[in-house]
Parts: sequence; structure tokens; C-alpha cells
Amino acid sequence: MAMMRAVEIGEPGGPRALRVTERPKPEPGEGEVLIRVKCAGVNRPDVLQRMGAYPPPEGASDLPGLEVSGVVEKLGSGATRFAEGDAVCALTAGGGYAEFVTVHESNALPVPGGFTFSEAAAIPETYFTVWHNVFQRGGLQSGETFLVHGGTSGIGTTAIQLAKAFGSTVITTAGSAEKCAACEKLGVDRAVNYREEDFVEAVREVTDGRGADVILDMVGGDYISRNYQAAAIEGRVVQIAFLGGAKAEANFSLLMMKRLVHTGSTLRARSVEFKGALAAELQEHVWPLLADRKVQPVMDMIYPLAEAWRAHERMEAGSHIGKIVLDVE
Repeated sequence: MAMMRAVEIGEPGGPRALRVTERPKPEPGEGEVLIRVKCAGVNRPDVLQRMGAYPPPEGASDLPGLEVSGVVEKLGSGATRFAEGDAVCALTAGGGYAEFVTVHESNALPVPGGFTFSEAAAIPETYFTVWHNVFQRGGLQSGETFLVHGGTSGIGTTAIQLAKAFGSTVITTAGSAEKCAACEKLGVDRAVNYREEDFVEAVREVTDGRGADVILDMVGGDYISRNYQAAAIEGRVVQIAFLGGAKAEANFSLLMMKRLVHTGSTLRARSVEFKGALAAELQEHVWPLLADRKVQPVMDMIYPLAEAWRAHERMEAGSHIGKIVLDVE
């Protein structure tokens, strides 16, 4: 049996719970492609999985890793979207921290022209997530005001660029002057240092009291009630994580008086068909922007696969700006 290098989670715990191991090389099933992985993106759900707080969905690999770039090694039965040797990036339900991974062909996309494999590995998880939550669930339109928390995260840097590319006014929160400056380089209209300023007041200032039309929140906790204060009439609040806690007190009368929509989602457990439909929309609406470098992943650090634990340490420290990537080769 052919074997491959991979990084697995020993016992749930800290970054050192990640360990290099040997696993059987997977075989592509019906409609799938086998990818020889060049690079793998590192994401917050990987950290949660390592800690035992975010188990993989049924049928998915127990290995961490939700996005990869690489070369199509082999086609499964009925797979026709790509040819062997094609450079692709893909969203996976797990298994990305390895030399090979299988994905359904509909969940893979061609590497945008001119992009390195490290850049391409930094695209799928954040772009799929932002497209679904900001533009599909949040319905962000040109001319509207968008507030995104955590502006220097992978999600934040992606959301800022896409919102600006599609004609929105963008406000973001970040935790230091350096991080605010990084957001300003991406074109935000206002970067709010949440350690020194109240983002509710900042949103009111930028919008002349009207509020934000769409708010993307990964913090939760006391931000929930403050998001309601910052939102415009008919505003949409989209929840994608709870780094500040999943429980909070909120004044729900604001939800009624402002006619707000508070929605949320997780992506990993969604169906192959759902993710394939997202991929098709991204290829139509966003891939041309990537090809022209009007949007692109903001790169933080690249670590070798065997040092995945260091990548997790950096993510947990919170000092990163943009995407952390593993070089699998």
C-alpha cells in the first residue's frame, strides 16, 4: 500500500498535539480528484479541531486542513472537470495537512493565473466563507456600508477586499495601530482600534448616524448587542464564529425596531453540492478579480508541514496579519 506523510492530532490539546505520521495514500472516488498537495492553508477551525472542540463531519478525514493547492494526480470515475497535471486549489472537509488529499471535482478551482501555490492555498476557505456569508446571506450591495470585525484575519482581509471591489464602504475593527494600518492599506474607509475606540460610535460617525447595512462578526459575546446598536434599519448581522463567547445578553427590541436579520452559518459540514455551487459562483464573479490582482490573499507566514505546530502557535497568539500556510513539499 502506498503511504504518504501527514500531520495528525494525537490527543486533543495544545499545538504540540500535532504530529507527523504516515498514512495510506487515498484513492479518488466517484467524481473526485486526487490532489498532490503543494501547500495547505491553516485556519481557526483547525485549531478548534486540535483542541477537541470541532470534530470533523461524518465521513470526512480526521486529519486537519480545510484548503489546499496542488496538482491533480489522478481522476476518479466520472471526473471530467480537470486533467491530470492541472494546478488547482480546493476546499476540503478535512485532510489537507498531508501530501495527498481527495476532493470532489466541483469543490476544486483552477489556480488563478500568476498565483503561487502558497497564495492559491490561502484562497478557498476564506473566499468560500466570505462569498456565502457576506454576499449570499448578508446580501451586501454596492453603495452599502459593511462592518467586518477582525479585519486582519484571513476572513477579514478577504472580506475587506471583496466588499471594496464590489463598491461598498468598509469599516473594520482591529486590535492595534499596526493592524489598523494594515487594514487601511487594503482600502478600508475606517479602521477602528477596538482597544481604544468604540466601534458603535465610529460606525455612526462614518454613516452620519445611519449604521452599517451588513455586519460580519466572528467575535460574539458582548459584540452581539453592540452589533445591533451599530446596525442600520433593515441591517443584516452574519455570525460565523464566537471567539468572545457563544452566549450573550442582547436587547432584542432593537432587532424588532430596526427590522434586523441576524443569521449565521458554518461551512465545513455543508454538502458537496452546496460547496460546488459556491465554487461556480466564485469562478464567475471572483476569479476574474483574482486574475487581475484586484483582490488577493494577504500572506502572513509559511511553515513546513512538519512544523504545523508552529503555525498553530502563531494563529493562537493572534499576531498574524492575513493567511498562514503550510508548505507540504
